[in-house]
Amino acid sequence: MNFGKVAVLLGGKSAEREVSLKSGGMVLKALRSRGVDAHPFDPSEKGFEVLAKEQFKRAFIVLHGRFGEDGTVQGILEWLGIPYTGSGVLASALAMDKLRTKRIWAAEKLPTPDYELLAKDTNLRIVARRLGLPIMVKPASEGSSIGMSKVRAACGLE
Repeated sequence: MNFGKVAVLLGGKSAEREVSLKSGGMVLKALRSRGVDAHPFDPSEKGFEVLAKEQFKRAFIVLHGRFGEDGTVQGILEWLGIPYTGSGVLASALAMDKLRTKRIWAAEKLPTPDYELLAKDTNLRIVARRLGLPIMVKPASEGSSIGMSKVRAACGLE
């Protein structure tokens, strides 16, 4: 199949830049090994208007975290009329927001582990008692494992 000129979106400006550069490099190598006219594109180095100017026909998104998995890049690519890999704008935005995803799943009666939204004044010992230990703590709007930790004792939540 001829996919035309393909932009492999990698790097970016999120906390997961280094992971994206590495995985993006592997995707680029794999696509080229299959005869795809693939080129690296780091949006932290070039503006997205360059995608249209350089006549990219498709985009393979390998950006991680914010600005890669949160619907932002997907919206830009849709506006430019460039087909891309992965989920669309709404699905990406919702999936990146862990709290809203949990709420949607609960509303649809889909099974999901119990959770607690933590705030500065949250009584962490009560949370530990209610959920049980160990607990995985994760920021509500980050990708991958950024900011995630496994807490084995209530004092580890403080």
